[in-house]
Amino acid sequence: MTAAIGLTFGRLWADPNQASVGEMHFSTNQSPTNIYTAYAGSESCRGCHEDAYAAWSKSHHGLAERTLRADLDTLAFEPSRTFSHGSQSTETRGTNGQPQIVTLGFNNKREAYPVARVIGHDPLRQFLTAIPGGRLQVHEASFDPRSNQWFNVYGAEDRQPGEWGHWTGRGMNWNSMCAACHNTRLLKNYDEAADVYHTTMAERSVGCEACHGPMKDHVEWSTLHKNSSAVDPTLKKLSKHQMLDTCGSCHARRAELAGDFKPGDKFFDDFDLVTVDASEIFYPDGQIHDEDYEFNAFLGSRMHAAGVKCGDCHQPHTSKIILPGNVLCMRCHSGGVSNAPVINPVTHSHHQVFGYDATGKLTNSNLTAYRPKEIKQTGGECVNCHMPQTVYMQRHWRHDHGFTIPDPQLTKDFNIPNACNRCHTDKDTTWSLNAVQKWYGTNMNRPTQQRARWLAEARLGNESARAPLLRLLATNEIPFWKAVTASLLEPWAADPSVTSALTNLLHDENPLVRAKAAQSLAPLLELRVPGVEAAMRARLNDPVRSVRFAAGWALREMLDTNSPATREMLQTIQNNADQPIGQAQHAVWQLAHGEVEPALAHYTKAVAWDSNSPPFRIDYAVALSLAGQSSNALTQIQAACRLAPKDAENFYRLGLAWNEVGNLAQTVVALEEAVRLNPRYDRALYNLGLVYNQQGDSAKAIETLKRAESANVRDARASYALATILAQVGRKPEAIAAARRAVVIQPDFAEALELIRSLSR
Repeated sequence: MTAAIGLTFGRLWADPNQASVGEMHFSTNQSPTNIYTAYAGSESCRGCHEDAYAAWSKSHHGLAERTLRADLDTLAFEPSRTFSHGSQSTETRGTNGQPQIVTLGFNNKREAYPVARVIGHDPLRQFLTAIPGGRLQVHEASFDPRSNQWFNVYGAEDRQPGEWGHWTGRGMNWNSMCAACHNTRLLKNYDEAADVYHTTMAERSVGCEACHGPMKDHVEWSTLHKNSSAVDPTLKKLSKHQMLDTCGSCHARRAELAGDFKPGDKFFDDFDLVTVDASEIFYPDGQIHDEDYEFNAFLGSRMHAAGVKCGDCHQPHTSKIILPGNVLCMRCHSGGVSNAPVINPVTHSHHQVFGYDATGKLTNSNLTAYRPKEIKQTGGECVNCHMPQTVYMQRHWRHDHGFTIPDPQLTKDFNIPNACNRCHTDKDTTWSLNAVQKWYGTNMNRPTQQRARWLAEARLGNESARAPLLRLLATNEIPFWKAVTASLLEPWAADPSVTSALTNLLHDENPLVRAKAAQSLAPLLELRVPGVEAAMRARLNDPVRSVRFAAGWALREMLDTNSPATREMLQTIQNNADQPIGQAQHAVWQLAHGEVEPALAHYTKAVAWDSNSPPFRIDYAVALSLAGQSSNALTQIQAACRLAPKDAENFYRLGLAWNEVGNLAQTVVALEEAVRLNPRYDRALYNLGLVYNQQGDSAKAIETLKRAESANVRDARASYALATILAQVGRKPEAIAAARRAVVIQPDFAEALELIRSLSR
């Protein structure tokens, strides 16, 4: 029996698709001579760094990507089994010595797909299948080695072939979405014209040189100087900040700018960081919501602001924490670090704290026994309150690295989750609120609570948030939160005080702050607000690429197509050309330079590659409208409304499209739906008021335009439109008052001034 099993493994764990992936084929613009010859591979480190190598080889980094192994993968494929997900079922099996996943795939057919390799280790493993074009696709079918269960990584979503996020789509393409962070010095090498990849890498998996940089010179020097006590001159030790950037390059939610990050590079030279903004990606207090990883939230934490880096808590070669449970936190918070507040874990948590007495002293010196295995979750664990866990990919529980404070009041007011109710699922928010008020009293009324409140109000579009956010910028705020504030001030960017504040932030010492300020100022370029263009142009020479990109993208209509800023931006767009977002970016760039037909071609690709994304269809519709294809534009917007029936913006666009084809009745229907979905949608209200007037219903027009005025007190157009209609129906005093309101908002509003003069005669 043993011999038979051995022979089976010999066939089953072969990697027949490896050669088709093209790992060792270099694209014409990447030379192995000046890149990969500087790498020695992790195995070369083993002889001198045996302990570090042993720890790394068993770590999640060491096993980030690999070929199939009998000792690790037999359990997943033998015996065969089938599991259901949504309306579908998937079978996993080993057939004729080849692991296979039988599932709904290309051409909407259920087929058997051979497994080429594995990414991930614990708590889940995903499997790759090679397809033509140098591609590897990541299956939704995933294996949990702890429970010996197969499951669908999307749960019950029931994704279908043709969708961007289905395993056959570009959202699950290894070359673009996974490979860079699961391997060492990976170059995607995408050929847009042929739509194929020639992806290369220095080493499979996250090897030593993924974090330390290329080490061939060091290996060669060490070999020649085995018995020497001299210091290797080839070694360039990375600073703690450079190591943080290296960790962040993979542990962040971000957009790629350059496509070739390596240790020692600056994070913001290679990436555009996603922060708390008007979307639902993060909660307003900074807690992770979508799959946000660790780095983003950590940059906003007081820990990072105090100088803490990844290596202060995590072992460098295993990534595990360096001390168990509360002992890790108390290393600083027991008075050992000057700027860390002293905390008694017992009196602070108001929960039973294992391993500590009432005075907060550790009672068990045996740290390995500090947290017994039978204790799963306790309210006395620091991380359970300040680093709550969220499950991603169905099985992967991840700690939030924002180190936030549980606040049931924010849950009650803005539906921001709190750690109390995450644990006490049988209790309501009021119960938790009463508890924290009893325990902490007025200490809950802290600056971070106020900040979260203002940001939440800003996300709702409430005018009341503007002044507090401006005050927040004037404080000694953490740079991450200054950047967030700058981002959320965009709706008020035209306000002179906001314009001034954002313009000043273009000179902030932190590149993230400068980049977000540039993004928020971008709409003012079209309005020709004095001073903004000059300030933005100065950022084209910023020392950090993410800032240059933000400024260049804002100025795209005004830049010479042969300028250095343009060339750099087009490199970024080209780097993302294999994804719909890159095609859409290219289309936007071409539209900015009047190239409508090429833009349409890129939008066609973007929509074909991600047909379920309403924003791509909306932008495509704009381009179609510019090309005079109004009926096709209408079709795209109707599709967007079907895909996102609760998005007021889509129905607003639909109203404009119906108006463009001359159907006033449908224009009203669409705009009324936009206003129903968002009763304070000022642009929809403004246009709806005008259409009501066109239909001869002046009463409805007046009432609607008054609502538009109220919804946006900074827009003079609504006041002027209201004044003209009031004048038409003979309500002269009200018309003059409305026109004067328009002039207060916009003193040089010539039409409003003329209307006042004519009505005052």
